Amino acid sequence: MMNVAVRKKLLPANPCAGVEFPVKVKGLFRPHYMAWSEQQRIEFQAPEYLRNIIRIISETGLRVYKELMPMKKEQVDLQNAVVWIPDSKTPNGIDEVPLTDLARDAFREQIRIAGPGTWLFPSDENPTGHQKTLKTVWHAVLRRAKVPYFRIYDLRSTYATRLSAGGVADEWVTQLLRQGDAKVFKKYSQMKLQMKREALQKLNRKANEDGPGFDTVRLN
Repeated sequence: MMNVAVRKKLLPANPCAGVEFPVKVKGLFRPHYMAWSEQQRIEFQAPEYLRNIIRIISETGLRVYKELMPMKKEQVDLQNAVVWIPDSKTPNGIDEVPLTDLARDAFREQIRIAGPGTWLFPSDENPTGHQKTLKTVWHAVLRRAKVPYFRIYDLRSTYATRLSAGGVADEWVTQLLRQGDAKVFKKYSQMKLQMKREALQKLNRKANEDGPGFDTVRLN
């Protein structure tokens, strides 16, 4: 109705044009944010290749089964710290993905343990192919680490949330996720509120009363 009023020049502009509606989440799906302490516990219990997967996804946001597991070694450029994704879930997913130092080290280590074949994650059951699923080992590792179950795909949500909490603009996070729809980013970063609550737990209510070393923060 507002848009019709604008077209008929009854209103100068639609006051609702900038309103963003909540993203509908089907079922009970809610991405899990993996805290750094959780990550350390999980990695401690994980076999070497799974530890590399955890670090790669949480540092790059790669899709685990569509992009990372079928990856070939030739797609990894350690010298320039990028990986090439030739096939993805969406056209925007086909791109070069930059690597952090932690992700590059994980890729380097995985290339070392993968052996002489083509695949980055070769399958023990299929010598000519790559691993297809991580469900069994993922369940077992979370159980040993005493971490409540969450999907390994949620490591991608963790990547988005950490970027957002680090001050990266939403539009850039969407680009780094290689998503075409900014609304999808909101689904991945919805745990940012949890990180804010974690930060509030560190609030020192006795600041400037505990002796020297505390400076009052000046706001502009």
